[in-house]
Amino acid sequence: MSRFYNDAVFWIEVDKIKPNPLQPRRDFDEVQLKSLADSIRQYGVLQALVVTRKEVDKPEGGIATEYELVAGERRLRAARLAGLLQVPALIRTGEESDLMKLELAIIENIQREDLSPVDRARAFKRLVEEFNFTHLDVGKKVGKSREYVSNTMRILTLPEHILAALSEGKISEGHTRPLMMLIDRPQEQETLFKEIIFKKLNVRQAEGIARNIAVERARKLIDHELIEIEDQFKEKLGTRVRIEKRENGGRVTIDFFNKDDLRHLLERIAEEAENPPAGGIENTAPLTDEERIMADGDDSDDESLYSVSNFSI
Repeated sequence: MSRFYNDAVFWIEVDKIKPNPLQPRRDFDEVQLKSLADSIRQYGVLQALVVTRKEVDKPEGGIATEYELVAGERRLRAARLAGLLQVPALIRTGEESDLMKLELAIIENIQREDLSPVDRARAFKRLVEEFNFTHLDVGKKVGKSREYVSNTMRILTLPEHILAALSEGKISEGHTRPLMMLIDRPQEQETLFKEIIFKKLNVRQAEGIARNIAVERARKLIDHELIEIEDQFKEKLGTRVRIEKRENGGRVTIDFFNKDDLRHLLERIAEEAENPPAGGIENTAPLTDEERIMADGDDSDDESLYSVSNFSI
């Protein structure tokens, strides 16, 4: 069982400490690092780093001492920015396994709440996949419930660009819940993601939209043709399109985010009108007098159906 060497703090040269290859954190905020560096210049490193120590043979002969960081990479980086030559560190003795190094790094970051939701999820995933931990085992290690671990890891089912937005703070961890509700509907998920970004939706608003999409989809399950047409609209226009079927006719609602997006939608619709898909059905038979009268009498309804007022933002 490893322990701290003499339970004492040692001052170790910064250049002799190698980073932890199993560090779960991938992103370090430069602004926060500079702020910590300023604090270190004024007050020093208030919490010791944790390192392992081993002696290796030099190629030219003799023995050299090497240190590998176990916990405290953010403090080490800030200390380098502050120009410190030495930092305080606790030295763990004994053979440290990769599991122990990863475990300690994760636990330290979790306790300090320094990990982003994405880094935390990836760290949990490594414990499960590389070290055969169960979700319950991971929860016990970090002081969380099994459900917390499972829900955290579910975040990784989201597309990479959404995970990047989460890491960068463009969306919150709460926003991932409604986005994951649409995991099997990538087009609608992408549209909701854009709405969260551009419209600055809060979590409750995003959840409301996701639930409405799920309810609408369930109602339309009996009409497969309607779903297919709606999906074709979404694919062609690149935005969420909702078809509301009524007893007589219905309504098509197209979402857009700004004026440029609306102009782009208009161009796409115009292109489709000028270049209809091959194999489309074209009625070339002349209209009867009765059909012509009915068509002339429906102008007002057509104008209402295709009015911009029926498009929603």
